[in-house]
Amino acid sequence: MAKRDYYEILGVPRDASPEEIKKAYRRLAIKYHPDRNPDNPKEAEEKFKEIAEAYKVLSDPEKRRIYDQYGHAGLEAGVGAGAEGGGFGFDFDPFKIFEEVFGGEDIFGDSIFGDFFGRTTATRRKRAQKGASLQYTLEVDFEEAVRGSEKEISVTRYEVCDRCGGEGTEPGYHPESCPTCGGTGYIQTRQGFFSFTRTCTHCQGRGTIIRRPCRTCHGTGRVRKTRKIVVRVPPGVDDGTILRLRGEGEAGIEGGERGDLFVKIKVRPHPVFSREGDDVVVEVPISFALAALGGEISVPTIDGKVKLKIPAGTQSGKIFRLRGKGIPHLNLPGRGDQFVRVIVETPVNLTSEQKQLLKRFDELGRERNHPRMKEFFKKVKSLFG
Repeated sequence: MAKRDYYEILGVPRDASPEEIKKAYRRLAIKYHPDRNPDNPKEAEEKFKEIAEAYKVLSDPEKRRIYDQYGHAGLEAGVGAGAEGGGFGFDFDPFKIFEEVFGGEDIFGDSIFGDFFGRTTATRRKRAQKGASLQYTLEVDFEEAVRGSEKEISVTRYEVCDRCGGEGTEPGYHPESCPTCGGTGYIQTRQGFFSFTRTCTHCQGRGTIIRRPCRTCHGTGRVRKTRKIVVRVPPGVDDGTILRLRGEGEAGIEGGERGDLFVKIKVRPHPVFSREGDDVVVEVPISFALAALGGEISVPTIDGKVKLKIPAGTQSGKIFRLRGKGIPHLNLPGRGDQFVRVIVETPVNLTSEQKQLLKRFDELGRERNHPRMKEFFKKVKSLFG
């Protein structure tokens, strides 16, 4: 399902000012906060997260610039991000964004606003967190990038603890509600007409405490393990291409979904071929005689050797095009072309007989056989007399 436009989600025009974006977020965040919608908390939380995601992007000048230019694809691919794994990602806590925007305001508490909203933000209990995304640089040969391949890699990441199933407690025990904050994760205090909340120092905002920590994970619910992962490299990847493996990142916290694994492709140079986009370029040296008389040569391509006709009088640097002999388009049908640049090689280590023959050849018709040389000296003569 395609993502909705961020401006549409917040109900603001594309030229909206930062103040207008923040104002729209505040209004919608209060409206769809799960604590404000006890009759339908799941749907409200999805809406609440969508609003937070839109605000996260549009309130950041760099993310907003990339979104305006490339849309959702630009953010997911990490256009201009400059990071190893690319991508800006959306591993964030919408409730943390809510707290950052509203600061110390007790929007739902028993303060002067309490009668209107009737609830307190302190009722927010611990929530599942998505696991962190990871990045990995994978080196492949030129041929593997062209034809595609499967590579097995080893990744060290956090996994759900097998002993406690992610709860963090010894088998037979479970996390208990924090007696200090009553399971809310927050402590509420009053100063005059105003009511303020702060994170509970006893449970660090989790809302629960663990009296018998798991001996394996020491109460964290996760352990680090090294896993083998098969990466399918599609045909046509280029140096710097980033592949996203969804759900192959670290395990989430308290039942949260796994993060992703971003694999950056590094293509090793080829001794013969070079690449320009989806086209292949190869330089082929030919002899002076072949360039002058013409003939046929064998040219390497990524599919094997092919025959190429060289017309008589071919000059050094002449480029020939072999259609459809290039790189497959990534995730698209068709292929690029191959360009063959011929380089006329000047003979070296001549024998006395060869030298005499070349001198005789040059004397027989210098101007007639070298029209470009003749034209050049004609221009020089006209300039200097």
